[in-house]
Amino acid sequence: MPEAPRIKICGLREPAHGELAGDLGVWAIGLMFAPRSPRLVDVETARTIVRATASAVARVGVFVGSSADEIGHIADAVGLTHVQVHGQADVTAIREVTGRPVLKGFGVAGPDDLDQVSRSDADLVLLDAKVAGQDGGTGRVADWDVIAAHRPTRPFLLAGGLTVDNVGEALARVQPWGVDVSSGVERSRGVKDSELIAAFVAAVRSAVNDDGSSG
Repeated sequence: MPEAPRIKICGLREPAHGELAGDLGVWAIGLMFAPRSPRLVDVETARTIVRATASAVARVGVFVGSSADEIGHIADAVGLTHVQVHGQADVTAIREVTGRPVLKGFGVAGPDDLDQVSRSDADLVLLDAKVAGQDGGTGRVADWDVIAAHRPTRPFLLAGGLTVDNVGEALARVQPWGVDVSSGVERSRGVKDSELIAAFVAAVRSAVNDDGSSG
């Protein structure tokens, strides 16, 4: 049986959803420290969520435009296991300062974007829809055809507009190492829904059980 894709639930703002993520056995949660995000959390709230989350779950802090020193300070204060960056970020410097694996987000609109993915020195890459003026978190479906046609040889997370209804198709067409969901498990902008989170996780696992090509 193929290995199940990893699941990252991003943009958590409540401890109960961190606890749920652990109960569901997902790979990671994401905590937003990007100032313009509707899912922004402060350090104390993030600490509370981390304390409620099982230690086996990766705790990923998501940053846009922060310095390596700032990221390192927050990572230590919160108890992050990984950091995720978007935009113009020095991955090597951030890894050295924080001592943590670095995920790098890329917007994908064509083959040239995937060339950058292949050259990145990030520990793991995340592929999202490419939208002018936005560094990730677009809520739009990525171009699965482009990604499938120029599929990176390295492991990657697929993000961008994933929902309970379309994640099975995404897994079949793109075959990512993992999937990253945020707005697709919300009942309103920035507000997660426990039932949608559980349904999304079930849909991912069902897709693997139904189709051996996923994962």
